[in-house]
Amino acid sequence: MIIPNDPMILLCMVNTKLRDYYPTLDDLCESEDVDQDEIKAKLATIGYVYSPQLNKFI
Repeated sequence: MIIPNDPMILLCMVNTKLRDYYPTLDDLCESEDVDQDEIKAKLATIGYVYSPQLNKFI
């Protein structure tokens, strides 16, 4: 997966993949070969954090 520059597009992509395919953010990042810290940092710029309980960025 290529991480888009636009954090809103990234949010939609990641939450969709978490909802439909992956039980955790760790699984998504390992399978898609992406840096979890990069995703978290980019989404933090628009006020979103990962909720392990909900398995999505909120």
